[in-house]
Amino acid sequence: MEFIQKVIADNLAQLRKKRGLSLDSVAELTGVSKAMLAQIENGKSNPTVTTLWKIANGLHVSFSVFLKETDKPQIEKININQLNPLIDDDGNYLVYSLFPFNPEKKFEVFTVDLKPGFSHVSEKHLGEEYVLIQRGVLTLDIQGEKFELTPDETIKFNANTEHIYINSTDELVRFYIIISYPD
Repeated sequence: MEFIQKVIADNLAQLRKKRGLSLDSVAELTGVSKAMLAQIENGKSNPTVTTLWKIANGLHVSFSVFLKETDKPQIEKININQLNPLIDDDGNYLVYSLFPFNPEKKFEVFTVDLKPGFSHVSEKHLGEEYVLIQRGVLTLDIQGEKFELTPDETIKFNANTEHIYINSTDELVRFYIIISYPD
């Protein structure tokens, strides 16, 4: 398979899947047969410019979308010691943004340090929260129901209600928060 043929095949398949479309749906939208679309996606056919324009117009994308080389996966290594935390509760609740919100991925990741003997009230917010304990013992109060979490434990909950992070021990608690946002 020629390089450009593979690029077109990968881009068409990725676009179709990202939109949750079947080959039948794309055929209906574009006027290009399901068989031809399958051949293009499988790299068995090198589409003409006219065919690509039909697909682009039917999917409401630019022609060049199919010619763009897909980005190689980026590798991003983060050292928490090189990040400046957001500080709350007089320095007793420190939040390190590891992976900020990305609208394409619809989630964000934080590391939180909660100092001994302190608690932090989190206002209700959008999304589903996943809390993973790295070290220490965290008590999480969700609408008056308390959950004690130890290292290697995790909890998930809808964050649209007030929740309180509590460290009633004499050791630092470090935990990760992943917030996933609905469409």
